Amino acid sequence: MQFSSIRRDWSANPMREMLAGAVATFALIPEVIAFSFVAGVDPQVGLFASFVIGIVISFTGGRPAMISAAAGSVALVAAPLVHAHGLPYLFAAGLLAGVLQIAFGLLRLGVLMRFVSKSVRTGFVNALAILIFSAQLPHIIGGDWLAYAMLAAGLVVIYVAPRITTAIPSPLICILILTVVSISLHLPVLTIADLGKLPDSLPSFAWPTVPLTMETLTIIAGPALAISMVGLLESMMTASVVDDLTDTSSAKNRECAGLGIANAAASLFGGIAGCGMIGQTVSNVKYGGRGRLSTLFAGALLLILMVLLKPWVSQVPVAALVAIMVMVSIDTFDWSSLRSLIVHPKTSSIVMVVTVLVTVFSANLALGVTVGVLLSGVFFTFKVARLLKVETEEEESGRVTYRVSGQVFFASADIFIEAFNIQDGSEKAVIIDVSHAHFWDITAVAALDRVVQRFKAHASSVEVLGLNQASSTLIGSLDGSMKLKEV
Repeated sequence: MQFSSIRRDWSANPMREMLAGAVATFALIPEVIAFSFVAGVDPQVGLFASFVIGIVISFTGGRPAMISAAAGSVALVAAPLVHAHGLPYLFAAGLLAGVLQIAFGLLRLGVLMRFVSKSVRTGFVNALAILIFSAQLPHIIGGDWLAYAMLAAGLVVIYVAPRITTAIPSPLICILILTVVSISLHLPVLTIADLGKLPDSLPSFAWPTVPLTMETLTIIAGPALAISMVGLLESMMTASVVDDLTDTSSAKNRECAGLGIANAAASLFGGIAGCGMIGQTVSNVKYGGRGRLSTLFAGALLLILMVLLKPWVSQVPVAALVAIMVMVSIDTFDWSSLRSLIVHPKTSSIVMVVTVLVTVFSANLALGVTVGVLLSGVFFTFKVARLLKVETEEEESGRVTYRVSGQVFFASADIFIEAFNIQDGSEKAVIIDVSHAHFWDITAVAALDRVVQRFKAHASSVEVLGLNQASSTLIGSLDGSMKLKEV
């Protein structure tokens, strides 16, 4: 079993895996450089991080075919620390964030992803697609006719080339054609070299040059926790998206620990912390990436391109990379979700739309997902609360039986109380049958106690029937005068 897993992850269709990884690499370059500026660091800091993270997580991660690198969400969290204390503290915070992520994985807290609904995941994906596209607008808006022509030509190549051949991914053909045309015709277009300083050497190991004091820990603790949580959230969401795309499962806890190891390594080699990159991951999967080889090759090729092939890569037109990122944003967006807005329940559609809006307008992926999860929880709570029913059955003897069905908890406790028609002296004997109900929390227990006490205050005898063992144990701490009978 282990041998077959290794073979599937590393040697299944290696050429296709490497080509898919190459597409992801070129899709990484403009984003990583842009995110480096957001964080307030040189592009080489983001690039160093990206190929260290890519290489390390290909071995340590739990989701094959997933691309991880320096990401915008982490850059937003890291920027204030860099501006206030400098680059060494960023490396120290990244190292501590990696340790926290390793602990998160070892504690097997990846199970928390179960609380993220399908609507939130869809909203997350759509928001990422919009943010990826909007990040290209500075390169599109305000350009001259030549820039627009190059972009249009790039998109034509990307979408027409697959009709001619699928042996080579069309984004790679786009880069090759536009670069050759630009160089041969000496076109005055923006190139990668114009985006910022690229690495001129291999990354080297270095411990963060910060004093090992409590003051340093106080400075980096908050940013490190924020980096670790944002990185884990985006990586877990990206892993879930790949699970859906490939109809396979992944080891979420291993991915948490693997990301921590990769971020710690990146920080020790002069890079910023990172996380899963959904746009590049979707591209990798689209062009055939299924195993760890595509992830490894994406990181290794980035190193080769930025260091060994730097003179050639520097001449690649930015328009080619923008065309690829536009394609990535189009492929990432879940277009079927637009039709689903009408078909799906309104609450699910609201959760999806709110997740998109919060994420896009705040540019904060963690905030968008958090709001979506909380909203899903609120809607679910109200839905379950409305399922509570209390039916009344009167007998000739004057005894009244109330049959309760559903879940009694903090959100349905008031509904439970209001369902009992308590009038002075009208009901001498009352039976509350809860055989088909469950009491979940102290609010539910207090609600039952209140109903019983109100009946007693109106001279009625009360007997509670049908308590299951869990509910009976919870209620046992209440007034012993209640007559409780378990099912």
